[in-house]
Amino acid sequence: MNACKAGIRAILILCCGAGAALPPGAVADSETLAANAQRIEQRITELSAFGANPGGGVSRVAFSKADIAGREYIKELMRKAGLVVRVDTAGNIIGRREGSDPSLPVIMLGSHIDSVPGAGNYDGDLGVIGAIEVTQLLHEHGVGTRHTLEVVSFTDEEGGLIGSLAMTGRLGASALDVVSHSGMAIRDGIRAVGGDPDRLQLARRKPGELKAFVELHIEQGAVLHEDGVDIGVVEGIVGIRWWDVTIDGVANHAGTTPMNRRRDALLSAAELTLAVNRIATTLAGRHVATVGRIRAEPGAPNVIPGRVVMSLEIRDLAAEQIELVHQAIVAEARSIATARQTPISFAEIDVASAPAPTHERMRRIIAGSAELLGLTHKLMPSGAGHDAQDMTHIAPTGMIFVPSVGGISHSPKEYTSPKDMANGTNVLLRTVLAIDDGALD
Repeated sequence: MNACKAGIRAILILCCGAGAALPPGAVADSETLAANAQRIEQRITELSAFGANPGGGVSRVAFSKADIAGREYIKELMRKAGLVVRVDTAGNIIGRREGSDPSLPVIMLGSHIDSVPGAGNYDGDLGVIGAIEVTQLLHEHGVGTRHTLEVVSFTDEEGGLIGSLAMTGRLGASALDVVSHSGMAIRDGIRAVGGDPDRLQLARRKPGELKAFVELHIEQGAVLHEDGVDIGVVEGIVGIRWWDVTIDGVANHAGTTPMNRRRDALLSAAELTLAVNRIATTLAGRHVATVGRIRAEPGAPNVIPGRVVMSLEIRDLAAEQIELVHQAIVAEARSIATARQTPISFAEIDVASAPAPTHERMRRIIAGSAELLGLTHKLMPSGAGHDAQDMTHIAPTGMIFVPSVGGISHSPKEYTSPKDMANGTNVLLRTVLAIDDGALD
């Protein structure tokens, strides 16, 4: 956005007054139209009451009574922001603000409010409350847009991106039978929140229906906080691949088998775990690799482990890099298997998610919005999954990160300051208005 446009928009505010309706696409200057940090923090606090845990944080798992109560709270906030609220057949809450040109595709913004058990109060919540704040500011200041705006609170993000998968037409029928954290099958949970699992196709938005999708989110990592950077411009959501790794040794008596005659599967597993860390640390790239589960059999203190099944997860923004890391680990496993006489096999688990790059022009718009506001920013990947990764299939998608203090998330200690939440919301506002003004055309 150039200085001339910013000046014209400031003049419009001075001429029309802060409460007067502005022409479609007109934008108040940064001092007149800015996120209310206190209001955002208050709403985060109010939302955290639904499913609050005694030690802090929340357990507002999808489809639970706490989730349903929280959803009603969000609907009411949407109405206060001048939005017309509906629930689609996937249970997604959608608040709509009509634009001046009904022929133009919708600009969508939002996130989710469901949580993992024992969660914090900011993951997902900020993206919904920040999106509502954007539309409320436009409503309060009478700022019109050419495009219709929709604020979405997606269904069951933490249980498998259910709402966004349905919106992109990629939710498989078998997923509806999965039992969620609430104890309900997902199909029953969708009904409980006002959706209709028998008509999920009506929730689908086709490519071209949305001009763009933008998600504001806490980073959930420590990079922005430790580097003192205001805004993360997300270049994509990493792909994830999982394997079960089986190591076969020989179970034998722990007291009578000499050390030099053992074929200890757990010893090989320990060596492989260290090798995974070494390879991931020394191989060039931004990938991560994790062994998060090890099960030794038969699992008795006085028996040499005869079999170990361990997990392997690799994440990166490039599918080729994930495969490169995997092949390096497999090569190391072969060496360990030969030296220890413990065959090692890899079985990939069918839960892979492909890397989801954000739209290049959306990144530039977000970065430009941060610069307009005098905020520092950096390009970075998201190591966690988000609804945005599904939305990349149907619309130009962008994602805005704000700092997480200490990099703590999925914990009652999760925290993002009101100032940082307001910064992210202001970047979201400018991004939406820039898109409405033709920045993606």
